[in-house]
Amino acid sequence: MIEVRELTKSYGPTVAVDHVSFDAHAGEVLGFLGPNGAGKTTTMRILTCYLSADAGSATVAGYDVFEESVEVRKQIGYLPESAPLYADMGVIEYLNFMTQVRNLPKSQRKDRIRAVIDICGLEDVIQKDIGELSKGYRQRVGLAQSLIHDPPILILDEPTSGLDPSQIIEIRNLIKNIGQEKLVLFSTHILPEVSATCSRILIINNGKIVANGTPEELSSQAKGEEIVHIAIRGSQESIEAQLNELDFVSQWNRVDTDNGIVGYQIHASQGSDAAEALFHVVVKNGWSLTELRQESVDLEDVFLNLTDKEQA
Repeated sequence: MIEVRELTKSYGPTVAVDHVSFDAHAGEVLGFLGPNGAGKTTTMRILTCYLSADAGSATVAGYDVFEESVEVRKQIGYLPESAPLYADMGVIEYLNFMTQVRNLPKSQRKDRIRAVIDICGLEDVIQKDIGELSKGYRQRVGLAQSLIHDPPILILDEPTSGLDPSQIIEIRNLIKNIGQEKLVLFSTHILPEVSATCSRILIINNGKIVANGTPEELSSQAKGEEIVHIAIRGSQESIEAQLNELDFVSQWNRVDTDNGIVGYQIHASQGSDAAEALFHVVVKNGWSLTELRQESVDLEDVFLNLTDKEQA
């Protein structure tokens, strides 16, 4: 439903979006993860026809973003980080106003307002002015306006920004439910958001896509390494000489020495069964093993590895 090819956008000498390419499909919640200033918002503003690009192409539901912007906007519900709400309007009044902005036929307006109230859980606040609502409910109203014309695609920029933990969970659940029927593309710089909400993740840094996959796929690819913690009673010189000879060990760090026991953090090639191999090395050399554990690699490791590497 969204196809992006070599999309590029610069502001003077700064390249905000650098030859970005990706696809996104119906029934998918796609997380756009990256540090602040990585290019997430610029990409979204291009896809929603609020910004032009310097180069590349993008289509939304088959329509060209640059040549068919009116049709593209009909296919998209957009919630920017600062939702376009009017504090002095009532919830119903505002949603009715948005049906007019979206040129919905009068015969459909009441049904669509009722539908988004149900989807976004607004029943308890429909008699209130928007200015009276909590940040969580204001964000729900923002989501409701993005859904008012029943678009097949939602684009949400930092949808949980500024919410408290319970409100974040509520918005996450809303996004997951909506994503069962629609394509949802949302940006965030918060790691737990993507692992809790997304079926697929794009990691962007310095304007470039540096990773693309499910949370499980990205975690399994982290550095292509396993990390093993080991503590051995033996000659430090002999142990380290042996570590230097092991082909599967890419790096090791001495982390502790106490009463003849030396601790190491060992980076080994993925799939090398490093823990088992190290156990056999210890036995072969007659050393005493006091600790051996393999560290699990999570999405945070992937994110930090990829973004740190790009910064270097």
